[in-house]
Amino acid sequence: MTKKDQVSRISGFYDLDLEHRHQELLDRGYLTPEELETLLPETGLSLEIADHMIENVVGVFSLPIGLALNFQINGLDTLVPMVLEEPSVVAGASYMARLARDGGGFMASCSDPVMIGQLQLLDLEDLSQAREQILAHKEELLDSLQDLDPILRDLGGGSKDLEVREITHSAIGPFLVLHLLLDVRDAMGANAVNTACEFIAPAIEELTGGRVHLRILSNLADRRLAKARCAIPVESLAVREYTGEQVRDGIIEAWAFADADPYRAATHNKGIMNGMDAVLLATGNDWRAVEAGAHAYAARFGFYRSLSTWSVDPEGDLLGELELPMAVGIVGGATRVHPTVKILLKLMGVESANQLGEIIASVGLAQNLAALRALATDGIQRGHMRLHARGVAITAGAAGEEIPQLAAQLVEEKKIRIDRAQEILQAWREDE
Repeated sequence: MTKKDQVSRISGFYDLDLEHRHQELLDRGYLTPEELETLLPETGLSLEIADHMIENVVGVFSLPIGLALNFQINGLDTLVPMVLEEPSVVAGASYMARLARDGGGFMASCSDPVMIGQLQLLDLEDLSQAREQILAHKEELLDSLQDLDPILRDLGGGSKDLEVREITHSAIGPFLVLHLLLDVRDAMGANAVNTACEFIAPAIEELTGGRVHLRILSNLADRRLAKARCAIPVESLAVREYTGEQVRDGIIEAWAFADADPYRAATHNKGIMNGMDAVLLATGNDWRAVEAGAHAYAARFGFYRSLSTWSVDPEGDLLGELELPMAVGIVGGATRVHPTVKILLKLMGVESANQLGEIIASVGLAQNLAALRALATDGIQRGHMRLHARGVAITAGAAGEEIPQLAAQLVEEKKIRIDRAQEILQAWREDE
C-alpha cells in the first residue's frame, strides 16, 4: 500500500473488538499477519533486544498502542499510532481530526532538519577578538567537517553554518558560545552533531587560545521547526446546546488565557504534548528532547506562553496554528532496533523525518483543539471521566462485559470511585 492509498477514516473502528480491529488493518492492507503479530505484547520487544538497548535490564514495560483516525495532512490520509496510558487522548485527537477534514484537513510543513551543536569557549583574554578570529576562518572550519560523515554529505546534509555568541553575564563571568549548524537529514541528529562538535574543538582552541569546555547538542532546535494549521468550519463546531459561534469564541477565549498567563500555559501546552509525546513514543523518538525544545520555545519572547494560536478567519471559521521545534528521525536509535517501532512507522507510511514531524505537529494541534473545545463547553471532565471509569472498573475487579457496563453506571451516577465500583460488582454477583 502506498501513502496515497491510505484511508484514515474507518467508520465504527471504536466499536469493534480487538480481533475485528486487527482484521480491519489486515483487510485494508496496512499490515501483514506477521507485522500485526509484532504489535502483540508476547511477540514485540524481546528481553534479548531490550538488554542491548539500555543498561541493567530486568524486563520490558508495556503501554497501550491506539490508532488516531481521520487525519488528513497535506491532502494525504494517515493512521497515527499513539502510545500512552491517559484516557481520552486518542479519542479527542481522532474527533478533532474529523472536524478538521470538513475544512480540508491539516496543512503542515517542516523547515530543513538543521540542528545546533554548542561549544563553550572559556579562558579568553578578549572575547571580541576571539569571535572575529573564528568568523574569519568560518569557511575552512565548515569545510573541515564535510568528510566527517560521507553518507550524510552525499544525502545533502552536513555542516551548513557557524555562529558565535557572547555570554557577557554568567556565574563564571563572560565567555563565548559557538553554534555549529548541521543538516542531519532523516536522523534526529544528536550523534552527528556531538561528533562534529568534538572534531572541531581542537581547531577552535588553536585559533583563539581559549579552552573548549562543553561540546554538546542543543535541544532548543529552533532552526528545525514544524508548523501545522487547520480551519474548522464554524458549523462543524456546534455541539448539543452550543452554537458553532459559541464554541468558536469559547475556544479563542480559553486560548487567550493560556497566551497571557504562564500558569495556564503550562497546562495548555501539556495538552499539546499529550498528543505529540504519544506519537513520539510510538515512533521511537526522543520525546524528552522534543518536550524540552517545545517548552523553551514557548518562552522565547521572555515569558512562557501558548505554543498554539487560535483566531477567526475572514470566513468566520476557527483557525488554529501551531509552531514548535521538531527534532525527530526515522533512522537510527530505537527506530532501527525496536521491532514494534519499525512496524508502526511502516503503518504510517512516512518517508522522511520532515513528513513525520508534520504528522506530529498536526496531532499536537488536534489534541489542543480537543482540550479547548471541552473546556469551552462541558468542561474537561465529561469525556475524560467516561474513559477513566473503565480503569476504575478494572481496578475494582470487573472483567469482560462487566467493564463497559460498570463504567457506564459509574458515569451515570457521577460516582467514579473504586469503592462504589466494588459495591456494584458485589451486588451484581450476589444476584447471579
